[in-house]
Amino acid sequence: ALVNAEKAPKEAKFNAQEGKINTQISALGALKSAMSDFLEKIKPLSDAKTFTGFKSTLSNKDFMTATVDPTAVAGNYKVIVEQLAESHKLGSTAVTDVTAPIGSGSLSLTVGSESFNVAVGADDSLQDIMKNINASKDNVGVTATIIKGDNGAQLVLTSNKTGAANIVQASATDDSGTALSDVFAMTELQPAKDAILYVDGLKVTSDSNEVKNAITGINLTLTDANKDKTTTLKIEPNRESSKTAIKDFVNSYNELMKTMSGMSGYDPKTKKAGILQGDSVIRGVQNQMRGVLSSTSGDSGSMMLANLGIKTTQTGSLEIDDKKLDEVLSKDINAVSDFFSAEKTGFGTRMKDVTDSYVKTGGILDSRDESLDTQLSRITDSRESLALKMKAYEARLLKQYNAMDLIVGQMNAQGSMLTQRLDSLPGLVSKR
Repeated sequence: ALVNAEKAPKEAKFNAQEGKINTQISALGALKSAMSDFLEKIKPLSDAKTFTGFKSTLSNKDFMTATVDPTAVAGNYKVIVEQLAESHKLGSTAVTDVTAPIGSGSLSLTVGSESFNVAVGADDSLQDIMKNINASKDNVGVTATIIKGDNGAQLVLTSNKTGAANIVQASATDDSGTALSDVFAMTELQPAKDAILYVDGLKVTSDSNEVKNAITGINLTLTDANKDKTTTLKIEPNRESSKTAIKDFVNSYNELMKTMSGMSGYDPKTKKAGILQGDSVIRGVQNQMRGVLSSTSGDSGSMMLANLGIKTTQTGSLEIDDKKLDEVLSKDINAVSDFFSAEKTGFGTRMKDVTDSYVKTGGILDSRDESLDTQLSRITDSRESLALKMKAYEARLLKQYNAMDLIVGQMNAQGSMLTQRLDSLPGLVSKR
């Protein structure tokens, strides 16, 4: 009981300290996760492409799709697709049984200016030849398939590339007879064709239906052709991507501030303080971020968030005036791009640097986490030290109690002896 009375208050203190530290470690982990999410949301703000990008609009989506890169030029283009690019196809003579041997020899296959050979064994069927062509390590770009039509099964050779230059040729050499040559007397099933389109009346020829940079910064994927149909392609600045990136930042910032407020604030209803109330880490994040929010950014140094219609409310959150933001994006996108994405002075870069200093490996949050781990290690050491002290204390008490028991026993024995001697004295009567 004495050992427990000595040990219990100290263990309770250790438990309380350990519990608080573990809660702080969990809170810092949650803060790091929230800040990492925020970092991902603000990355587009430091990329100039977010503000200098373009989008495409097609008056008719039946004939093509379009993708745009930042080198594009705003404008309207009239596009007519006259012809799609097609792969060359050849068909063999029809056979009745694709598993029956044809005859030994070799095949010479050519695509464009490249060729390769395939050996044909005496037991090889049309099906075997198809597999050997497709599996050949020397294959220069032809695919063999078997199509079973009304007249029998034919081996079809198709160029892997479209375009008039990628013509397939096939010839057979027999070891004896003409069986292999007879089967591989090829007929053209589909001619090789280039894609033909007209952009604002100018003819464009492409060996592929992926037409790249016929218009600067625009890639077209042709899907159908009709020379009598005109498609209008409109290229314009993509304001929506800019606005989306800005809104994502505002929403993410508000979520982060809400998370930090919950960790560091005080709830008068529950009368409980956040686990990181008064913590220097929380104050540091808030102060640095608010410093970026309230100052000018960009190389010009003349624009602030307020100029974009983004203001701080009384609760510390951000709110957007959509009308003002749309107006600035429409009138001065270059200034907005400079404000957010200037290489060293841009708002996105500055906010990213602040956030990264906390969440990166070896950053401020990791350092704080290591400090708390060190405190836990000290508590563990203190527990071990206390256990040794209590063990020694218990041993000392046992020794003292044993010694006391021995003295009490001796005194009892002496008392009995004295009583017996007194009883034996003449004239004394023991009262029992």
